Amino acid sequence: MSLRTAARLARRELRGGLRGFRIFLACLALGVAAIAAVGSVRSAIEAGLSREGAALLGGDAEMRFTYRFADDAEREWMDRHAERVSEVVDFRSMAVADRGGETERALTQVKSVDGAYPLTGRIVLEPDMPLAEALKGRDGLPGGVMERVLMDRLGLTPGDRFRLGTQDFVLMAALTHEPDAAAGGFGLGPRTIVATDALRGSGLLAPGTLFSTKYRLDLPAGVDLAGTAAEAKAAFTSTGMRWTDARNGAPGVAQFVERLGAFLILVGLSGLAVGGVGVSSAVRAYLADKTGVIATLRTLGADRATVFQTYFLQIGALSALGIVIGLVLGGAIPVLLGPVIEARLPVPAVFAFYPRPLTEAALYGLLTAFVFTLWPLARTDEVRAATLFRDALDTARRLPAPRYLIATGAGLAVLIALAAWFSGSTRLTLWTAAGITGALLMLWMAAALVRTLARRGATAARGRPALRWALAAIAGPREGATSVVLSLGLGLSVLSAVGQIDGNLRQAISGNLPEVAPSYFFVDIQKNQMTGFLARLDNDPAVHRVDTAPMLRGVITEINGRSAREVAGDHWVVRGDRGITYAETLPGNTRLTAGHWWPQGYTGPPQVSFAREEAEEMGLNLGDTITINILGRDITATITSFREVDFSTAGMGFVLTLNPAAVAGAPHSFIATVYADEQAEAAILRDLANRFPNITAIRVRDAIARVSDILDGIAAATSWGAAVSLLTGFLVLIGAAAAGVSARTYEAAILKTLGASRRSILTSFALRSALLGTAAGLVALAAGLAAAWAVSTRVLETGFTVIWPSALAIVAGGALATLLAGLAFAWRPLASRPAGILKSRE
Repeated sequence: MSLRTAARLARRELRGGLRGFRIFLACLALGVAAIAAVGSVRSAIEAGLSREGAALLGGDAEMRFTYRFADDAEREWMDRHAERVSEVVDFRSMAVADRGGETERALTQVKSVDGAYPLTGRIVLEPDMPLAEALKGRDGLPGGVMERVLMDRLGLTPGDRFRLGTQDFVLMAALTHEPDAAAGGFGLGPRTIVATDALRGSGLLAPGTLFSTKYRLDLPAGVDLAGTAAEAKAAFTSTGMRWTDARNGAPGVAQFVERLGAFLILVGLSGLAVGGVGVSSAVRAYLADKTGVIATLRTLGADRATVFQTYFLQIGALSALGIVIGLVLGGAIPVLLGPVIEARLPVPAVFAFYPRPLTEAALYGLLTAFVFTLWPLARTDEVRAATLFRDALDTARRLPAPRYLIATGAGLAVLIALAAWFSGSTRLTLWTAAGITGALLMLWMAAALVRTLARRGATAARGRPALRWALAAIAGPREGATSVVLSLGLGLSVLSAVGQIDGNLRQAISGNLPEVAPSYFFVDIQKNQMTGFLARLDNDPAVHRVDTAPMLRGVITEINGRSAREVAGDHWVVRGDRGITYAETLPGNTRLTAGHWWPQGYTGPPQVSFAREEAEEMGLNLGDTITINILGRDITATITSFREVDFSTAGMGFVLTLNPAAVAGAPHSFIATVYADEQAEAAILRDLANRFPNITAIRVRDAIARVSDILDGIAAATSWGAAVSLLTGFLVLIGAAAAGVSARTYEAAILKTLGASRRSILTSFALRSALLGTAAGLVALAAGLAAAWAVSTRVLETGFTVIWPSALAIVAGGALATLLAGLAFAWRPLASRPAGILKSRE
């Protein structure tokens, strides 16, 4: 027979409607919709960043320098290429307010600007006024504006005074919108804006203090941004300049969105895998009902190929319908909810129908449907004309013919390759695929074990008929124990892993803080202030430990005479400026792992000691040279030793330590970490801030709170992604329960005939559901814990402990979900009359 005959038969089968395929369509549509929606939101943000790149950046381009202002040559180049130039200085400081004889202090991210700021966009203040007017101030004092949260923390209202360093300001307005906020990256404190000229005598911009300067350029219309960027980099990269332009106005935000979007896509793929289990179960159940039809076709002369093509085309058409439904939902929901989503985003977004994410979701859906339906479809080969009886598929062999196995493997390989390509992270994709495969294998083995244990338990449960019936049903082929454990278990596994990873990440940041982390980081301590600074702390019995170090910042520009990016790729050490220190002798708490320390009083060619782990990641060896740009000056040093640096303690750690002579004469300040009793922290801050107003204190607990706020958003996004997987699993669970109604109806009829009460039968149904759900939850917990342990220890490099509230909720949720689904489909079997049911089976 021909493909045309198969198509005609498939069309006739489809006339019967969607009976048996509603769960199939729901699972496929939900998985595709989740991936399409995530991709659409990511595309909307990327479009917004591209459209508003200049406004987000504050100009068409930006040249950034670390802890110095641009020199004459650099300013001349800017003035020659740009129509306007705006200078912005960014740093952290302590905002101080005196109220009623008490002094309040709070960490703030200060932005000092010139008269040209902002080149693009508009600062919004409350009360409404131009920024230039606000910065003029009044009563002989310069003005400033603050974010509302900082005003509330300090108890300030417009007209009140506050202090930065040694300079007093008058607060003129609340800052409600900062157009270039997204380009500023992560800040540890709320924003304050003042004029740069007003800070000249504040002591906050002294040589060696920690600040960065950003020069925003308003370029002529139609200028070649790529060519201008190449010219600037060729001229000034060696001086430590970093270039950004409107093509990617907020690179940090764009990178974060890209990585989070890729992760959510992979979480969506996990949900699609859960749906795939449901798709496979639905196809298998449908074909089991069609055994007689298939056998009849074989009797009438249809060969195996025709039968396979008939149902392949039918299920292919239904898969296309499910994918279309998913694409419509996934594309339309972000557009419809666009205003709500955009209001919660810190960056602009342009919501529309984007072809790329919809195409991506469609391909995922097609491949998932192919991989998960081919196996049950292949079992139609086992139906012969002689078996015009029920359960032909149940007696078929476990593995299909080799050609189907090869096709399934090829489809899976293409699916993984596409996921790696679209997500941009081959490593993450492979780990996700391995995790899903491992979880499915573990769940399949667990389902087989559950059936085996149930079979043995049914024999031992004499005298407890309800329990015995439940165990016997679980052990049998019709209850769908494998489908329930696979689908619900995989969804719970994803949710379990997300919950454990989030909990361990928070615990790693904030857990045991007093024992492992300092109370304060103090920065911008001048050399002549160190004696008084240490004297205050040495005399305080509440202070347990003080670590100090000289602090410079530099950019690694070359490794062994080649561009650092060429050698180390996108490693975090070469992405931006790094903290650098120097030391005459090996610090007492430092352990060398290779090489040797320079002799005391060494004045030869520069030498550097490098952090061991980072050196291994970058492929560095003893004897390699690295070129570091510090305040516009290149220093080429030879790596003479590697040492252990533990960044996980929140204490002081430097990737680079130079010999003192290498940076002699370079202006710098000192930093310190102070470990003290929590009740003494306020007094320490008050005394040091009063005596050294230029010093900035960063309270570690406040920094933790800022990081936790970001984690809340990430955890919410990943939890929603995992919830889609769980919802899909619940739909599969409903499908399995619905598919078993006929078997349970017949079982109830037999039990009623033998004298069983409805209560006993209902108890049996409830027990089997609860037992299956508990088994799925326990296995999902084990799989989720294994995945969370791998991610926490291998990827995030934190410790791992079980978060028991989350773990117990997973087990309880599995049992409850299965119980509710089972009871929902128990009433029809209980209400049926035995006579009619048994007569229909004769």
